[in-house]
Amino acid sequence: MTFQETLIQILTRFSETDPVLLWLFFAFSNFTENVFPPWPGDTITVFGGFLVARNLESFGWFALVSSTLVGNLLGAWVMYRFGNVFLHWVKKKEFPFKDSLYDEESIEKTLAWFHRNSIAVILFSRFSAGIRFFVSIVAGMVKMNPILFFGCFTIAVFLWCGILIFSGFYLGSHWEAVLGFLEIYNRIIVGLMTLLAILFFWYRRRKKTATQNS
Repeated sequence: MTFQETLIQILTRFSETDPVLLWLFFAFSNFTENVFPPWPGDTITVFGGFLVARNLESFGWFALVSSTLVGNLLGAWVMYRFGNVFLHWVKKKEFPFKDSLYDEESIEKTLAWFHRNSIAVILFSRFSAGIRFFVSIVAGMVKMNPILFFGCFTIAVFLWCGILIFSGFYLGSHWEAVLGFLEIYNRIIVGLMTLLAILFFWYRRRKKTATQNS
Protein backbone atom coordinates (compact mmCIF):
# COMPACT_ATOMS: atom_id res chain seq x y z
CA MET A 1 0.00 0.00 0.00
CA THR A 2 1.39 3.40 -0.98
CA PHE A 3 1.71 6.38 1.37
CA GLN A 4 -1.09 8.15 -0.48
CA GLU A 5 -3.47 5.19 -0.11
CA THR A 6 -2.61 4.91 3.59
CA LEU A 7 -3.24 8.62 4.08
CA ILE A 8 -6.62 8.40 2.34
CA GLN A 9 -7.68 5.53 4.62
CA ILE A 10 -6.64 7.49 7.71
CA LEU A 11 -8.49 10.60 6.55
CA THR A 12 -11.64 8.61 5.78
CA ARG A 13 -11.71 7.12 9.26
CA PHE A 14 -10.83 10.42 10.87
CA SER A 15 -13.78 12.14 9.18
CA GLU A 16 -16.15 10.42 11.62
CA THR A 17 -14.55 12.01 14.68
CA ASP A 18 -15.76 14.89 16.87
CA PRO A 19 -16.17 18.23 14.98
CA VAL A 20 -13.91 20.04 17.46
CA LEU A 21 -11.14 17.52 16.78
CA LEU A 22 -11.74 17.92 13.05
CA TRP A 23 -11.32 21.69 13.34
CA LEU A 24 -8.12 21.26 15.34
CA PHE A 25 -6.86 18.68 12.85
CA PHE A 26 -7.29 20.96 9.83
CA ALA A 27 -5.77 23.89 11.73
CA PHE A 28 -2.82 21.68 12.75
CA SER A 29 -2.39 20.43 9.19
CA ASN A 30 -2.20 23.93 7.74
CA PHE A 31 0.12 25.05 10.54
CA THR A 32 2.46 22.11 10.01
CA GLU A 33 2.53 22.64 6.25
CA ASN A 34 4.11 26.05 6.82
CA VAL A 35 6.85 24.83 9.15
CA PHE A 36 7.46 21.35 7.70
CA PRO A 37 6.99 21.31 3.87
CA PRO A 38 6.92 17.49 3.47
CA TRP A 39 3.61 17.45 5.36
CA PRO A 40 0.80 16.62 2.85
CA GLY A 41 -1.17 19.77 3.64
CA ASP A 42 -2.65 20.24 0.16
CA THR A 43 -4.02 16.70 0.13
CA ILE A 44 -5.71 17.21 3.50
CA THR A 45 -7.16 20.55 2.37
CA VAL A 46 -8.72 18.91 -0.70
CA PHE A 47 -10.17 16.24 1.57
CA GLY A 48 -11.71 19.04 3.64
CA GLY A 49 -13.70 20.13 0.58
CA PHE A 50 -14.96 16.57 0.22
CA LEU A 51 -16.09 16.55 3.86
CA VAL A 52 -18.12 19.72 3.33
CA ALA A 53 -19.67 18.14 0.22
CA ARG A 54 -20.97 15.32 2.38
CA ASN A 55 -23.21 17.87 4.12
CA LEU A 56 -21.98 17.02 7.57
CA GLU A 57 -24.04 19.16 9.93
CA SER A 58 -21.21 19.27 12.42
CA PHE A 59 -18.49 20.40 9.99
CA GLY A 60 -19.34 22.91 7.28
CA TRP A 61 -17.83 25.77 5.30
CA PHE A 62 -17.16 28.06 8.24
CA ALA A 63 -15.34 25.37 10.22
CA LEU A 64 -13.14 24.38 7.27
CA VAL A 65 -12.31 27.92 6.14
CA SER A 66 -11.61 29.21 9.66
CA SER A 67 -9.40 26.25 10.61
CA THR A 68 -7.50 26.54 7.31
CA LEU A 69 -6.92 30.27 7.76
CA VAL A 70 -6.00 30.12 11.46
CA GLY A 71 -3.56 27.25 10.91
CA ASN A 72 -1.84 29.01 8.01
CA LEU A 73 -1.56 32.34 9.83
CA LEU A 74 -0.09 30.71 12.93
CA GLY A 75 2.43 28.78 10.84
CA ALA A 76 3.38 31.90 8.88
CA TRP A 77 3.79 33.87 12.12
CA VAL A 78 6.17 31.26 13.57
CA MET A 79 8.34 31.27 10.43
CA TYR A 80 8.19 35.08 10.19
CA ARG A 81 9.53 35.35 13.73
CA PHE A 82 12.13 32.68 12.98
CA GLY A 83 13.38 34.69 9.99
CA ASN A 84 13.43 37.82 12.12
CA VAL A 85 15.76 36.20 14.65
CA PHE A 86 17.73 33.88 12.34
CA LEU A 87 19.44 36.53 10.18
CA HIS A 88 20.58 38.44 13.26
CA TRP A 89 21.91 35.20 14.77
CA VAL A 90 23.84 34.27 11.62
CA LYS A 91 25.47 37.71 11.41
CA LYS A 92 26.66 37.63 15.03
CA LYS A 93 27.43 33.94 15.45
CA GLU A 94 30.76 32.40 14.53
CA PHE A 95 30.62 28.83 13.20
CA PRO A 96 32.80 26.54 11.04
CA PHE A 97 32.95 27.41 7.32
CA LYS A 98 31.00 30.64 7.88
CA ASP A 99 33.12 32.50 5.32
CA SER A 100 32.32 29.98 2.59
CA LEU A 101 28.64 29.57 3.49
CA TYR A 102 27.70 33.13 4.42
CA ASP A 103 28.03 35.72 1.66
CA GLU A 104 26.62 38.91 3.15
CA GLU A 105 26.68 40.84 -0.14
CA SER A 106 24.65 38.17 -1.96
CA ILE A 107 22.21 37.87 0.92
CA GLU A 108 21.69 41.63 1.04
CA LYS A 109 21.02 41.70 -2.72
CA THR A 110 18.50 38.86 -2.39
CA LEU A 111 16.73 40.56 0.51
CA ALA A 112 16.65 43.86 -1.37
CA TRP A 113 15.08 42.10 -4.38
CA PHE A 114 12.48 40.49 -2.13
CA HIS A 115 11.70 43.83 -0.53
CA ARG A 116 11.00 45.38 -3.95
CA ASN A 117 8.82 42.47 -5.12
CA SER A 118 7.44 41.25 -1.79
CA ILE A 119 3.73 41.58 -2.56
CA ALA A 120 3.91 39.64 -5.84
CA VAL A 121 6.21 36.99 -4.32
CA ILE A 122 3.90 36.39 -1.34
CA LEU A 123 0.78 36.17 -3.51
CA PHE A 124 2.28 33.66 -5.93
CA SER A 125 4.38 31.71 -3.41
CA ARG A 126 1.31 29.95 -2.09
CA PHE A 127 1.03 28.07 -5.38
CA SER A 128 4.26 26.17 -4.68
CA ALA A 129 4.95 24.16 -1.53
CA GLY A 130 8.70 24.61 -1.93
CA ILE A 131 8.52 28.41 -2.14
CA ARG A 132 5.82 29.09 0.44
CA PHE A 133 8.02 27.64 3.20
CA PHE A 134 10.79 30.22 2.63
CA VAL A 135 8.68 33.31 1.96
CA SER A 136 7.61 33.80 5.57
CA ILE A 137 11.23 33.41 6.72
CA VAL A 138 12.53 35.96 4.22
CA ALA A 139 9.69 38.37 5.08
CA GLY A 140 10.86 38.15 8.69
CA MET A 141 14.47 38.72 7.64
CA VAL A 142 13.65 41.97 5.83
CA LYS A 143 11.33 43.00 8.69
CA MET A 144 8.46 43.43 6.27
CA ASN A 145 5.50 45.35 7.69
CA PRO A 146 3.51 42.61 9.51
CA ILE A 147 0.13 44.05 8.49
CA LEU A 148 1.16 44.10 4.82
CA PHE A 149 2.72 40.64 5.01
CA PHE A 150 -0.20 38.91 6.73
CA GLY A 151 -2.69 40.78 4.57
CA CYS A 152 -1.04 39.50 1.37
CA PHE A 153 -0.57 36.07 2.94
CA THR A 154 -4.27 35.86 3.80
CA ILE A 155 -5.24 36.69 0.21
CA ALA A 156 -2.81 34.03 -1.05
CA VAL A 157 -4.29 31.43 1.32
CA PHE A 158 -7.82 32.17 0.12
CA LEU A 159 -6.72 31.88 -3.52
CA TRP A 160 -4.80 28.60 -3.32
CA CYS A 161 -6.69 26.83 -0.54
CA GLY A 162 -9.95 28.00 -2.12
CA ILE A 163 -9.03 26.20 -5.33
CA LEU A 164 -8.18 23.03 -3.38
CA ILE A 165 -11.32 23.14 -1.23
CA PHE A 166 -13.68 23.75 -4.16
CA SER A 167 -11.95 20.96 -6.11
CA GLY A 168 -12.63 18.51 -3.30
CA PHE A 169 -16.16 19.83 -2.89
CA TYR A 170 -17.22 19.53 -6.54
CA LEU A 171 -15.48 16.22 -7.17
CA GLY A 172 -17.09 14.73 -4.05
CA SER A 173 -16.22 11.05 -3.66
CA HIS A 174 -13.78 11.41 -6.56
CA TRP A 175 -11.71 14.02 -4.69
CA GLU A 176 -8.63 11.78 -4.97
CA ALA A 177 -8.43 12.66 -8.69
CA VAL A 178 -7.04 16.06 -7.66
CA LEU A 179 -4.02 14.39 -6.06
CA GLY A 180 -2.68 13.14 -9.40
CA PHE A 181 -2.89 16.65 -10.80
CA LEU A 182 -1.16 18.11 -7.73
CA GLU A 183 1.70 15.62 -8.06
CA ILE A 184 2.31 16.56 -11.70
CA TYR A 185 1.86 20.26 -10.94
CA ASN A 186 4.39 20.21 -8.08
CA ARG A 187 6.93 18.34 -10.18
CA ILE A 188 6.65 20.95 -12.92
CA ILE A 189 7.01 23.82 -10.42
CA VAL A 190 10.00 22.19 -8.71
CA GLY A 191 11.61 21.53 -12.09
CA LEU A 192 11.14 25.13 -13.19
CA MET A 193 12.48 26.50 -9.89
CA THR A 194 15.52 24.22 -10.09
CA LEU A 195 16.22 25.34 -13.64
CA LEU A 196 15.88 29.01 -12.68
CA ALA A 197 18.22 28.51 -9.72
CA ILE A 198 20.83 26.83 -11.93
CA LEU A 199 20.60 29.63 -14.52
CA PHE A 200 20.81 32.27 -11.79
CA PHE A 201 23.97 30.82 -10.22
CA TRP A 202 25.50 30.22 -13.66
CA TYR A 203 24.86 33.84 -14.59
CA ARG A 204 26.36 35.10 -11.33
CA ARG A 205 29.43 32.92 -11.72
CA ARG A 206 29.91 34.05 -15.30
CA LYS A 207 29.50 37.70 -14.34
CA LYS A 208 31.97 37.32 -11.45
CA THR A 209 34.53 35.63 -13.72
CA ALA A 210 34.15 38.38 -16.34
CA THR A 211 34.68 41.05 -13.66
CA GLN A 212 37.82 39.36 -12.37
CA ASN A 213 39.28 39.03 -15.89
CA SER A 214 38.59 42.64 -16.85
